Amino acid sequence: MDKLTVAVLFGGRSSEHSISCATAGGVLTALDRSRYTVIPIGITRDGAFVLEDDSPAKFALNTQSLPEVIDNGSRVSWPESTQSRELHVTDASGTRSLGAVDLVFPILHGPFGEDGTIQGMLDLVGLPYLGSKVLASSLGMDKHFTKTVFQQAGLPVAPWHTVTADAWAAAPEAAYAALDELGLPAFVKPARAGSSVGVSRVESRDELAGALAVAFAEDTKVLIESALVGREIEVAVLQGRPGEPTRASVAGEVVVSGRAFYDFAAKYLDAPGIDLVCPAVLDTAELAEMQTLAIRAFDAIDGAGLSRVDFFLTADGWVINEINTMPGFTPISMFPSCWLASGFDYPSLINELIDVALAHAAHGS
Repeated sequence: MDKLTVAVLFGGRSSEHSISCATAGGVLTALDRSRYTVIPIGITRDGAFVLEDDSPAKFALNTQSLPEVIDNGSRVSWPESTQSRELHVTDASGTRSLGAVDLVFPILHGPFGEDGTIQGMLDLVGLPYLGSKVLASSLGMDKHFTKTVFQQAGLPVAPWHTVTADAWAAAPEAAYAALDELGLPAFVKPARAGSSVGVSRVESRDELAGALAVAFAEDTKVLIESALVGREIEVAVLQGRPGEPTRASVAGEVVVSGRAFYDFAAKYLDAPGIDLVCPAVLDTAELAEMQTLAIRAFDAIDGAGLSRVDFFLTADGWVINEINTMPGFTPISMFPSCWLASGFDYPSLINELIDVALAHAAHGS
């Protein structure tokens, strides 16, 4: 069987640059080189596309020194039209072909990658890619519009108020009024960021201004959201092939025992106070309801490929916190852990994602 050529795209301009690199390290490790020809393409923090080393160890998650894409002077150029899938690279030795690409795997987190921008670029030149398309990527990235769509679809979400930087500067009393209505404690989070970057837990009115300043450093649109009391439980979603149903994994639980919430340091820097339990302890009815809600959420934004849906299990039932259209893929991430507990090992999961993406590309969906 001829090998497929997969371009793995990672790094990027967002504050989640290093997490994208660490995710790529896991994927590069798992890709079977007897089945795939791999073209690693890094995006620098300035947005340059460079040809990277095919070296998973270079991008391994290291809590002391997070991986990143350094500008090595090379430049990868994309096809000029839909008539070709051929990539080229220009470096000190000149310009040469990297061959035709069968599929792009955009392992990007945050703005300028997970938000539909890269997906739109790939659509323009006709390159098939793995994961959600422009609309779902944009919706999934923007927490305000995610919640709006979920509400319209009859899915449970936490109460929230959205405030822009301009509105805060012009009329800060409106944000304080919203906080009073939502109640304390509350969370303040950027609308278009992930990995808990820029998120603060607010325990008093006096903390609101500082929390908004932290969030506005990441985005001009911020959510003030009611803090929910309940278990934090996540589930992984995989799209089926054309005509086949979407699948949901077993659940994984984030057990917070010594921190205010599941923040960036706990997720990626091995900070204490967090335990990840997979599979989570749920009864059959609870798991079935959660899986159904996760698939409905995936369908509500017109998701494709994969997602992770995060929930709170409260005294009143399930509440969706958010959906991630390109969830973390590091060895300690919940998405692969949930599928490992559901019967997929890491390489098989990667193969399945690629096969599903190619099947939908061939089907025109």
